[in-house]
Amino acid sequence: MATLLEQLSAMTVVVADTGDLEAIRRFTPRDATTNPSLILAAAQIPAYQSLIDEALRSSRKLIGDNAPVEDVVHEALDEISVIFGKQILKIVPGRVSTEVDARLSYDTDATIAKGRKLIRLYNDAGISNDRVLIKIASTWEGIKAAEVLEKEGIHCNLTLLFGFGQAVACAEAGVTLISPFVGRILDWYKAETGRESYPGPEDPGVLSVTRIFNYFKTYGYKTEVMGASFRNTDEIVELAGCDLLTISPKLLDQLRQSDAVLSRKLDGANPSSSEPQIHVDRERFDALMREDRMASDKLGEGIKGFSKAIETLEQQLAHRLAELEGGSAFRHAVQEIFLLNDMNGDGSITRDEWLGSDAVFDALDQDHDGRLTPDEVRQGLGAALSLTTA
Repeated sequence: MATLLEQLSAMTVVVADTGDLEAIRRFTPRDATTNPSLILAAAQIPAYQSLIDEALRSSRKLIGDNAPVEDVVHEALDEISVIFGKQILKIVPGRVSTEVDARLSYDTDATIAKGRKLIRLYNDAGISNDRVLIKIASTWEGIKAAEVLEKEGIHCNLTLLFGFGQAVACAEAGVTLISPFVGRILDWYKAETGRESYPGPEDPGVLSVTRIFNYFKTYGYKTEVMGASFRNTDEIVELAGCDLLTISPKLLDQLRQSDAVLSRKLDGANPSSSEPQIHVDRERFDALMREDRMASDKLGEGIKGFSKAIETLEQQLAHRLAELEGGSAFRHAVQEIFLLNDMNGDGSITRDEWLGSDAVFDALDQDHDGRLTPDEVRQGLGAALSLTTA
């Protein structure tokens, strides 16, 4: 008897929603997707520390010995995303989704630049565009960035998608794939209504993805629909037949342990949508998002959450870089302190620019000329900083 996972895989492309390489090997999905939260979780696994260290050393070499720690860490974030992506592509036969920094979600130009950089890093490693999806938040700015990237042959996965207007805008922009969230929609409705549970067929997230899927197939949009963010296997079962479903290792294991009979719920060849086709420009997009408080709330919350995950990962990377560089770490810290206080960038710090106490300024000002040079700061603070990084 075929398991639920085997039956699902026969009608839907199963994607592993994890950065854990061992979990991906265990479930053998076609594709895999990551985000900052998943990379952060994977970074805690000791077996992957060498991948993190590789990215930090590579970034330090690229940025330069005297570059501030924050610059090295920013570069390393991209390196880490691609390093994990390359490892994933050794396991899965299909594609990996690599996410653009969520803090760029409302900046079209910066998102385009980041997408181009990520695909260049993959290309430099010998990986072609068809094996990579650049993952971008479904803001209007993100959708417009994806439209540009798609025209350049860079395929995109639009994530943090909660509303119908977001989905239609993505389809009209010609993006390769969208990831409408299921479980997070359910979370919002449970909190809003006080209702503790919904049967699978009534689940608000399931209904949202079903509507989008049928609309796309009815009007011939090529954009693939990948349901995401599941809370239980009932949601997955109700979306059997969707183009793709990205599923966590925990739920993949539950599907593998079950031999229940699975029936197709979505059929791209016979869509059931009866609603009229619409066009979504910026004005319509904003109006639809205003009307859909759930979509607006969850989009903002998702961007905030992914941004926080990136910031936490940056802090961990900075700490690890200090460990790797040992005694040299304090030199970078001194440089950062100097640059922070040199307000006008003239290479020295006056008492008015100094953010610390007068007593510390006087102690550092060895020649008593009222200005601190890089050497004075280095000599004055070096001993203390080397003690804190030892």
